[in-house]
Amino acid sequence: MLEKLQAIKDRFIEIGQLIIQPEAMSDMSKYTKLTKEYKDLEKVVALFDEFKLVLDNISSTKELLEKEKDPDFREMAKIELDELKEKETQLEAQLKQQLIPKDPNDSKDCILEIRAGTGGDEAAIFAGDLFRMYERFCEKQGWKLTVLDLTFGSSGGYKEIISTVSGADVYGMLKYESGVHRVQRVPATETQGRVHTSAATVAVLPEMDEVEVDINMNDVRKDTYCSSGPGGQSVNTTYSAVRLTHNPTGLVVTCQDEKSQIKNFEKALKVLRSRLYEIELAKHNEAVGAQRRSMVASGDRSDKIRTYNYPQSRVTDHRINKTVYNLPDVMDGNIEDFISALRFAENLETMKSTGMQD
Repeated sequence: MLEKLQAIKDRFIEIGQLIIQPEAMSDMSKYTKLTKEYKDLEKVVALFDEFKLVLDNISSTKELLEKEKDPDFREMAKIELDELKEKETQLEAQLKQQLIPKDPNDSKDCILEIRAGTGGDEAAIFAGDLFRMYERFCEKQGWKLTVLDLTFGSSGGYKEIISTVSGADVYGMLKYESGVHRVQRVPATETQGRVHTSAATVAVLPEMDEVEVDINMNDVRKDTYCSSGPGGQSVNTTYSAVRLTHNPTGLVVTCQDEKSQIKNFEKALKVLRSRLYEIELAKHNEAVGAQRRSMVASGDRSDKIRTYNYPQSRVTDHRINKTVYNLPDVMDGNIEDFISALRFAENLETMKSTGMQD
């Protein structure tokens, strides 16, 4: 571990020299990448320096214990040594966390897609509840959520709603929400008070840059139409809404958020780029033999990652067997505990697979 950390520090020093060179400062793309890498390594290097200082102090304290004969001094040295060893353990754990290979997409903005699954009108209503949950969560994180396109349910909620979320480490946190969410409750349309089970799917895609996913625009068909609201009524009379069809894959993306056709085109292209990235990533993983499940799976309620049980005020995440009994709080956007637990579980598995954890 020390060798890896020293290599990181050497790279940190190297970048510190590179970013002040005229050639780096004249190339904004290169300069941005270097400054981002410098900032990412800065925390690791600070921890490493503190860790080395603790190791040096442990070594010098042990030498003092070997030479010192005075009982009072020895007792003080033993207390200090115990404190230093405790600090060593804490710093070592933090450094191991920092050495875990990070998803390069974690710092990106994301596309958030929510679709009604099994359950008809109630599934659409639940999709609306999930959207409001994420909307509140984004507000609390200080992130910006922008709706790109939506289709309303006939009894409320959404058959589909697609948004972008921008802010710090957006994808790194929201990616754990991808999958099928199941709800158990008495629908507003139920006359006999029976509990129904419905589902909605959530997909979180990293927002990809143009240089990362190259799209041949000759493969894309662009259609324009008037944007519409609930019940199908026209929102404006100009052809500002945009539909993009990627002919090789059959992917269709629509956007009617903006009054400007150009802005809607740009946003739709972002979504298309992210979806194409996911397709290419799945092909790559399959080629190297990775067993990667579909992010959204089938949309059936049996393919669930989380259950929201209203009669018991219970929320259960089935991936980590975590259950809480504060459903109203969760639906108000307080999902940090689930995300933290999922991130911890993923880090633990990564540490085990890389031999960093016994």
